[in-house]
Amino acid sequence: MGEAVIQLDDVSYSYAGPKVLEHIDLTVDRGEFVGLVGPNAGGKSTLLKLILGLLSPNSGRIRVLGQRPSQGRRSVGYVPQYVRFAQEFPIHVGQAVLLGRLGRTGLIGGYRARDREIARRVMEQTEVLDIAARRLDTLSGGQLQRVLLARALACEPQILMLDEPTSNIDLRLETDIFDLLKRLNSEMTILLVSHDVAFITEYVTRVACLNRTLLCHQTANIDGELIARLYGEPVRMIQHLH
Repeated sequence: MGEAVIQLDDVSYSYAGPKVLEHIDLTVDRGEFVGLVGPNAGGKSTLLKLILGLLSPNSGRIRVLGQRPSQGRRSVGYVPQYVRFAQEFPIHVGQAVLLGRLGRTGLIGGYRARDREIARRVMEQTEVLDIAARRLDTLSGGQLQRVLLARALACEPQILMLDEPTSNIDLRLETDIFDLLKRLNSEMTILLVSHDVAFITEYVTRVACLNRTLLCHQTANIDGELIARLYGEPVRMIQHLH
């Protein structure tokens, strides 16, 4: 067994009503690339918020890098859903990426030379350095997604979590972003929410299937029958070669 960087033990949560998550056990080891899949309202985004410490479980225990989520999240980069990000906010790409340094830099005197060096490096890594002076509201969906990824990488995370990062971009750009995530996985642990089960099995090492409760599978064990049980209806799967 590897070193656990995310651990949930018997976690349940509800928004003052029926349980959204029930008896969740999940361990993510350092260096894994885990895909979190499931139907709408199955609890995927809620699970990410619990790991980030933005919500507290009704019962159970969560540890991130051996600490409470509110402490461990300093080492977590987070890319939110595209539709939840205020794209119209009047800010430039370079400024948006530098926001990822908040909490990592000094509170007095503004950003330091090292902060700007890191921001430049991650913008180059995500291929947005050439648009650093552009406003966010002028970007395409694919460009904006890369900027959000660069912002998450600017905190130099040990863990990268992404909530449906390719839901509003075309297949070619989706492939480009997942190829980049595969390279980043050599440097950090990745937990990614997606609806595209067939696509992500090309990239992830393990799939966590969530619909109020959770089951984890190696990618080779994902088949149409399993996904039909998860989503409650038949689905077509494309067999990838591994």
